[in-house]
Amino acid sequence: MNNQIAVNWQGSKVRLTWFPSKKIDNSQLITSVHGYCFKDGKILLVQVKGRGFNAPGGHIELNEDPEQALLREIYEEGYVTGTIKYLGAIEVNHKNNENFIHNGPYPMIGYQLFYRVDVKKVFPFLRENETLTRIWVEPEEIQYVLDDHELSIHIIKEALKLSDSI
Repeated sequence: MNNQIAVNWQGSKVRLTWFPSKKIDNSQLITSVHGYCFKDGKILLVQVKGRGFNAPGGHIELNEDPEQALLREIYEEGYVTGTIKYLGAIEVNHKNNENFIHNGPYPMIGYQLFYRVDVKKVFPFLRENETLTRIWVEPEEIQYVLDDHELSIHIIKEALKLSDSI
């Protein structure tokens, strides 16, 4: 599997590159955090308003570190808590994006951080935030349900490998 792909995000050309285990020290370059949540051999996907099914995740808020943000996001979107293990980062490169907004909300080159989450507790799904529903999917079915780019499948496979070592 190639660790680099080109995607069209809302009419913009963006290059994505997966870097397993890469640490990002500059918090201003981190654009979001995402968690592949596992429970009883299944993966949690949430449906956010206006999007398909994805892993829970989102932006880091003021005074949060990436891990705090992830734990907040998985609870807000999926109503779960658990233990996390860092997987790596996707570099989001806008150098060929003709629609990139300089001095806008995102850096020219930013990073999305990814984690494996081993779910310890599942709470009732209250729909208090932006998610409409949550589903638990068998790993072999994820490619048919997940509404994301092909690097996501690659990252999920890496997360699955960790199940034996956690």
